[in-house]
Amino acid sequence: MIKMNVAEIPFIHEKAEVLDVPFSCCSLEYILQCLEIGINQKCFGYLSITNTESLFHATRMPDHFQYIANATFSCCDGVAVVLAGNMLGYEIPRLHGPDLMLKCCEFGVDKGWRHFFYGGKPGVPEKLSRQMMEKYPGFSTAGGYSPPFRPLSPKEDKDVVDRINNSKADILWVGLGLLKQEKWIADHRNKIEVPWMIGVGAAFDFHAGTIKRAPKFYRDIGLEWLYRLAFEPRMLIRNFYSLLIFPPVIKKAWHRIKSPK
Repeated sequence: MIKMNVAEIPFIHEKAEVLDVPFSCCSLEYILQCLEIGINQKCFGYLSITNTESLFHATRMPDHFQYIANATFSCCDGVAVVLAGNMLGYEIPRLHGPDLMLKCCEFGVDKGWRHFFYGGKPGVPEKLSRQMMEKYPGFSTAGGYSPPFRPLSPKEDKDVVDRINNSKADILWVGLGLLKQEKWIADHRNKIEVPWMIGVGAAFDFHAGTIKRAPKFYRDIGLEWLYRLAFEPRMLIRNFYSLLIFPPVIKKAWHRIKSPK
């Protein structure tokens, strides 16, 4: 496979910045069309699913900021980010990572897209593949791998990269959890010969059925975190990030109001 630079096929779209972190302002339909172009033309890129916690870390971790800034698309996955964008005069569409996964899997059935699942606890990638095949008849899986809960040796890492590349996958889904999955994608961009890589965190467990997902009502109004809090108390700590981003956003919004362009 001859590797192309994603910049050779620019996917032009509007962007908004919240605390200097970019977010894509485009429809899901446009993203799916761009994924199809990338797959058909062997163009390589990755999507950042950028939620509130990810935004917070990006303001303090240069490597994580660069990961988001260099992504082909930075998809907003957080109601707090949407609200912050509104305060700054932007309309940032929200695209939840687990929903994006489902839409991609469904959209790619007729096109023969092959999906590889990297991450999750032992057995989760296989369960996820079975669930997708049941949900979307004709769904094509290229394989899956659950890495050990420790750094891989250079040989193990090479074996995994070879396994993924030999699978001829079109989309590589990475479910290692925030920061870890983004670092893995950044470290492997020049090794993986798959058109698209997308880190989706808890989506593996949601769609494999190993963790119960919030009912649609909670998801639609952006309160999935509140539902998960009942089952995962650690979510309380994670949601403090939503509060931490607002003081600088409010300050910037106030200056914008006082000094309009």
